[in-house]
Amino acid sequence: MRPKGEISLAMLQAAHSIKRERAASGQGPTLAELVARAQVGYKAARATVANLKRAGHLEIVGTRRVPGRNRPVAEYAPAVKAEPKVLSVEDVQGGGWVDLSNCISDWNR
Repeated sequence: MRPKGEISLAMLQAAHSIKRERAASGQGPTLAELVARAQVGYKAARATVANLKRAGHLEIVGTRRVPGRNRPVAEYAPAVKAEPKVLSVEDVQGGGWVDLSNCISDWNR
């Protein structure tokens, strides 16, 4: 996996800082607000946000109406990564493992 570029890092940093500022309201920044905070070009930011969404680093948390647009614009926020589940002994024993064991033992005969 390639390391994040300068624009990606600037956009993620802007998203995190705006999220901290607006924690009480729950309102996420729009693309235009991210561009203004990150101080990058609009075309580059638009492509970068699409890539960050695809990679799972940003997610759309809502939409809202803004002046000068006929359609609602998306609000973005940094994606929250879920903690990986640690398997316990109860998860591993039984279920499919027994079937797999039976198949392998029958195959070896």
